[in-house]
Amino acid sequence: MATQPNPAPVIVIRKKKGGHGGHHGGAWKVAYADFVTAMMALFIVLWLLSSDEKVRKAVGGYFQDPTGKGNLMGTTMSGAGEGLVLSQDDMSKLKEKLEEAMRELPQFEQMKQNIEVTVTSEGLRIELLEKEGGMFFESGNAKPTAKGSELIRMLGEQLKGIPNKLLVEGHTDAKPYSADHGYTNWELSADRANSARRLLEESGVPPSRIAQIRGFADQKLRNTKDPYDPANRRVSVLVQYREPAEMPAAGKETGHGTKPQNSPRASH
Repeated sequence: MATQPNPAPVIVIRKKKGGHGGHHGGAWKVAYADFVTAMMALFIVLWLLSSDEKVRKAVGGYFQDPTGKGNLMGTTMSGAGEGLVLSQDDMSKLKEKLEEAMRELPQFEQMKQNIEVTVTSEGLRIELLEKEGGMFFESGNAKPTAKGSELIRMLGEQLKGIPNKLLVEGHTDAKPYSADHGYTNWELSADRANSARRLLEESGVPPSRIAQIRGFADQKLRNTKDPYDPANRRVSVLVQYREPAEMPAAGKETGHGTKPQNSPRASH
């Protein structure tokens, strides 16, 4: 009898019926996550609408500068308040307030050409520019004139309630100082800044708010084309922007400005 070939193996294919989840995959998870995110955003908006002005400014400041380490430019500053940073708009308002107070001074008309208030990347800078013969300080020394004392005391009255740190700077022109005994424009610029500091503190500015006293001599001339211009002799008060996490107050420099290795000439 002839040998019959072996029958071919039977292959059974079972198809697994896909469930509801297999048909849609994970798309529902993405849609659910979007829904939850939208609801969270809605709740935050509703919470902000019911919050006070200080909270709204704090939240807005965080989104403008989430690291809290802005470059101190006005565009990265949040609203005014404890632990926040004064914005450029706030500094502009302070500038207007100071200028209004200055106009109330009896001798303002004689001084207005020698006062400059500007909002800078560092903060609000108030500069008292000297003229030939002295306007705010007696010529050749650190004693304030009657006009200078009145103006600086008025600044102290306006700034004493502001929590910002203050920097006080003294500058001279490039004329050699005529006195002997080693007293140069380094000492003079620092002494004038210190005199301004004392007047500010006598007017109510807390000593802890004075961050630094700087004496620059003739190293930062206002008019570089004319180093002997009297306007190069000036005292500046800088109202700094506040950082969200303010560093400990820098020690006051009660001495003179740091002198580089190659000392410049002195002036008065």
